[in-house]
Amino acid sequence: MAKHPLAHLDASAFGPFGKLDIQLAPGLNVVVGDNATGKSQLLKLLYAATKALAEADALTKKDLGTAVASKLVGAFRPESIGRLSRRVRGTSATDIRIKYAGIGEPLGVSFSSHAKREVAVSSVPNRELEDEPVFLPPYELFSLGASFVSLYNTRETNFEETWKDTVDLLLRPALRGPREQRASNLLKPFTEILQGGTVIEKGGRFYLKQPGIGNLEAPLLAEGHRKLAMIVRLIASGVLLEGGYLFWDEPEANLNPASQKAVAGALVELASQGSQIFVATHSMFLLRELQMAAGGIDTRYIGLARRQADDAEGRALAEVIAQTSHDLDEIEYVAALEAEAEQAGRYLAW
Repeated sequence: MAKHPLAHLDASAFGPFGKLDIQLAPGLNVVVGDNATGKSQLLKLLYAATKALAEADALTKKDLGTAVASKLVGAFRPESIGRLSRRVRGTSATDIRIKYAGIGEPLGVSFSSHAKREVAVSSVPNRELEDEPVFLPPYELFSLGASFVSLYNTRETNFEETWKDTVDLLLRPALRGPREQRASNLLKPFTEILQGGTVIEKGGRFYLKQPGIGNLEAPLLAEGHRKLAMIVRLIASGVLLEGGYLFWDEPEANLNPASQKAVAGALVELASQGSQIFVATHSMFLLRELQMAAGGIDTRYIGLARRQADDAEGRALAEVIAQTSHDLDEIEYVAALEAEAEQAGRYLAW
């Protein structure tokens, strides 16, 4: 498993959230909620902090402050750090503490709604992270390659830094030697889904190499296969072979039910092999597939919902709260998604 999995998030006044107090599972974490409840923000926050902790020059407040601020700006693309604070009348103060198992103090950072490009670090872990964090957006990145990295590095663009981070990881060479065999064993279920194909990179472009057919360019593959091919590549290069953190925002986007089922199986397989998985979704189909496939995997469901609260002066203010459970059916938001299944039943009886 990831050597130092994320264990707990304690945050206040971040994005649409009033207060978050979330225990995280070392295996599979599934974030569910309606549109505009902060699912993507939650995943990006956890990714940005984890990536910054993994890449900081040193475990000092100064170095971590620089790394976290840079990663928040790169991941969210705000005009200033303060734009990530909760919107309230006057000044708001955001405080975030993320605990990683086995490395002492949490990573603690704070900033105000007036902050430009800086955060204050209140607590520092005593060890660096050894595993690689990966962020996958709702869109596949397999059809991109070295040309995208070159564009990002040499031109001012509006692409999120998460895209560049992930394409960099996809371009890592495949393993050779003893670890290659371990990767091959883990890749067998994915190879079957890709009809016996293997993922290769040539000249900064990705291909699916299929027996008897040859190399098929990434843009010519179905999007479901491109999404799975990203996972294959990350396993083959060792990024998600012996742990790692995977943050995947709406993996069901643009996929049919059969492909969603394959993605659910891939996520559970990765969790069973030691990766810590974070998924954000509002697909009832994917949720049920994950629930059925998870089996003995330690799983935490995080439901996000809006509610009305009063500020210090008694004014009504909307905020997002989080409900957590090991049982999907205890999450209140799932009741709203069940309306889809109810409609299907009525349609079949119509």
